[in-house]
Amino acid sequence: MVSAETKPNSSSNFKLIDGRKLSYKERGVPKEKSNYRIIFIHGFDSSKERDFLAPQELMNTMGVYIVQFDRAGYGGSDPNLKRSLRSEASDIEELANHLELGSKFHIIGFSMGSYPTWSCIKHLSHRLAGVAFVVPIVNYQWPSLPESVLKDDERKKWYKRMTLVARYAPKLLHWWMIRKTSQSSSTDSTKPTYFTDKDLELLKNAPGFQFLTADKLKSRSVFNNLRSDFLVAFSKWDFDPLELSNPFPENDKRPVHIWHGCEDRFINLKLQRHVSERLPWIQYHEVHDGGHLLIYDTAVCEAILKSLLLGVDTPLYTPKFTS
Repeated sequence: MVSAETKPNSSSNFKLIDGRKLSYKERGVPKEKSNYRIIFIHGFDSSKERDFLAPQELMNTMGVYIVQFDRAGYGGSDPNLKRSLRSEASDIEELANHLELGSKFHIIGFSMGSYPTWSCIKHLSHRLAGVAFVVPIVNYQWPSLPESVLKDDERKKWYKRMTLVARYAPKLLHWWMIRKTSQSSSTDSTKPTYFTDKDLELLKNAPGFQFLTADKLKSRSVFNNLRSDFLVAFSKWDFDPLELSNPFPENDKRPVHIWHGCEDRFINLKLQRHVSERLPWIQYHEVHDGGHLLIYDTAVCEAILKSLLLGVDTPLYTPKFTS
């Protein structure tokens, strides 16, 4: 067992090559005593304060060091007016170099933090020891997604509409989002719509989680950052993840994983299963009663770490569908 000494709430920052400030915090065991080093990538409207809730005792026993950082424009990190798929991966590589994580490290990408994760697989595979996607987004503009999988998915129309409005009518979108969140906060009626009962139960013990509010959105800089993040995630990419070859051909243990909640109301389960079928080098896991907020379920986080780092699979999360 490795003694845990890393201060969980201490934040640090450093200057990136382009002059932007990037903020991060370290968790788990001290880096110098660690057996495994992980960079955790948060999602939309989030920050480094939303912890990946793996049990501290497990991290001590396994010797796990985790660094959580604020992606561009979130928390204590400066915005990137030139945000792109590549820039997100570059920020991660600079963070790894700054912290001297070594030649290889693991990454865990949550929700919309999956698009920087895909970019790391595309551009930084030589630096990766393993990858876990947790409820990753699926971009409806990936060229090889078949219409047969998309035809009954109403989310496709919504994302297309939102992407167009975000690109060509940002002022209208800003007004609409403030109005929508104002209505939500007054009625509290939309929260159960997007989150399952299990999600809402997990939120009771979730550090750093706050719903997006109208007051927060009134800040133009907050809105601009959310808009740029959304546009990069759901616009056309310069590569198709479904056409990627195995980044670890020499490793027969499949060190890339996708974890998905079968009750997730944000991400289409059918699409996630299609991704796993198209990319057989990815190991796919399903949490049958899980929603979107799997990172706040300590049992799931424990299973994610054991699978990613030790190759130990939990039968409870074996998918129960046939292709």
